[in-house]
Amino acid sequence: MKNSNGPLYKNIALDIANRIVRGKLKCDEKISGRSTLASMYNVSPETIRRAIALLEDMDVVNSTKGSGIEILSISAAEKFIERNKNNVYLSTVKENIFDILKKKKKLDEELEDNFNKIMDLVERFENISPFTLIEVSIDNNCLVLGKKVNELKFWQRTRATILAYRRKSNIIISPGPEYIFTEGDIIVVIGSSNVYKKVYEFLYEE
Repeated sequence: MKNSNGPLYKNIALDIANRIVRGKLKCDEKISGRSTLASMYNVSPETIRRAIALLEDMDVVNSTKGSGIEILSISAAEKFIERNKNNVYLSTVKENIFDILKKKKKLDEELEDNFNKIMDLVERFENISPFTLIEVSIDNNCLVLGKKVNELKFWQRTRATILAYRRKSNIIISPGPEYIFTEGDIIVVIGSSNVYKKVYEFLYEE
């Protein structure tokens, strides 16, 4: 078993401390004995003994012969990690990466879900005559930057309704009258004939 920078027993102690902080090992519960940990990390019992001794010295755990290893303090585990943060155990780094990837996957799924919603709106409204569905970019020369839809009487002046807008990777459905025209946004608008001309003139030419 390869280790990151520093002695192997210290890296194992760091890994256990990280598991405590991340909630994978909880206070007031006992973790596997030294022989089981030795098998899990593929090291000798003596290496595990030295790792546990480091954690005991900072009151992270308490090891009693015949009673297992008891977790004492999350804050002590955090202090241990801070003191040894330049020697983070490789498996903990991998777990952090996996957590980030899981969060990214969830965000991607939410984005796809929102995108499907807006596409559903597009498909449904495309078949409703005489309405037209368009997208308009809000550029830095837009005349109404920083202003709300309701204060501009957007619908009264264009006969168009903002169904959604895209801001970077986020798609917001039905933003309502409180929407503020913001540079970089792309608004999705529905209206009657000549809606693009009316909206564009309102945003850039009046």
